[in-house]
Amino acid sequence: MKNLVIVGGGYGGMRILHRLLPNQLPENIQLTLIDKNPYHCLKTEYYALAAGTISDQHIRVSFPEHPRLHIKYGEVSAIHLDKKEVIVNAEAFPYDELIIGLGCEDKYHDVPGADEYTSSIQTIDLARNTYKMLNNLNAGATVAIVGAGLSGVELASELRESRKDLKIKLYDRSKHILSSFPERLSNFVEKWFVDHGVEIINHANITKVEQNLIYNHDQPFECDAIVWTAGIQPNKVVGELPIEKDSQGRVVLTPQHFIPNYEDAFVVGDCASLPHAPSAQLAEAQAEQIVQVLLKKWHGEPLPDSFPPFKLKGVLGSLGKKQGFGLVNDHPLIGRVPRLLKSGLLWVYKYHNG
Repeated sequence: MKNLVIVGGGYGGMRILHRLLPNQLPENIQLTLIDKNPYHCLKTEYYALAAGTISDQHIRVSFPEHPRLHIKYGEVSAIHLDKKEVIVNAEAFPYDELIIGLGCEDKYHDVPGADEYTSSIQTIDLARNTYKMLNNLNAGATVAIVGAGLSGVELASELRESRKDLKIKLYDRSKHILSSFPERLSNFVEKWFVDHGVEIINHANITKVEQNLIYNHDQPFECDAIVWTAGIQPNKVVGELPIEKDSQGRVVLTPQHFIPNYEDAFVVGDCASLPHAPSAQLAEAQAEQIVQVLLKKWHGEPLPDSFPPFKLKGVLGSLGKKQGFGLVNDHPLIGRVPRLLKSGLLWVYKYHNG
């Protein structure tokens, strides 16, 4: 039996499992999934878990079951491409083919104290800890959220609905929050925050973080909690691999999504160098192409020279439970419709994967 090892049960790993199981996995192939959690986590909803508006169970989906799917629970500490093995809890797991889907972690941009004195929503464990911290704050406490991209905006709006008594400050380095979106959309979101008492600090430059202190342009401001949503980078294990990376630290791949000189090792999701910003949608689209490559290899057929460009449908974000925003097929959406769309897509995903 050949062993295909999937490291990480995120969006890319789950899509590969569901495409291969139950009917497309050849009889001579077994699957090993390695993940530190006993379930797939809906990372796109961590902001709501941290804010306290949904339960932990709401964002968990069971892994599929199959006689030739073996699941190992533990944290990956190293990957040895030349030895073709993955190290989990000091134990070596050999593989014939490998899919690396370890995801990302916070990027602190060398800001002193940021990693030590801020909270995170990058993993379900960190989001749980952030929930406990935020919801144990006294009335009138001040929360600083650093970074006003999609994660920061959704967290700030959800926290406003969860804890109307808190003072929320949203720090962003750009002229407008959601700077990668059309200005009309950014203006709508900014107005929502103004109407709901969330303070936006534009042109921010966080230079240092200390216990209950955030320094903007070297000026200290007191706060009771600080949450960091100001950037991501590939998982540390991937960062330590001695292979070619792009300027963001993501792994440079062949058109067939494997590592050059290691045609049995693929990278999916946030750690892969792709022509789009990392997202669940992108990881799933890439996973579809990886499955095609695997099936070609297993059946002794020539591999595709290339694939069509990824067709991503867009981005949807929430502003609490009733309002939202989005960019679908390059058309900006604001108001209730994008919020309903996001809720509907989440329901469909859980229904088809649960």
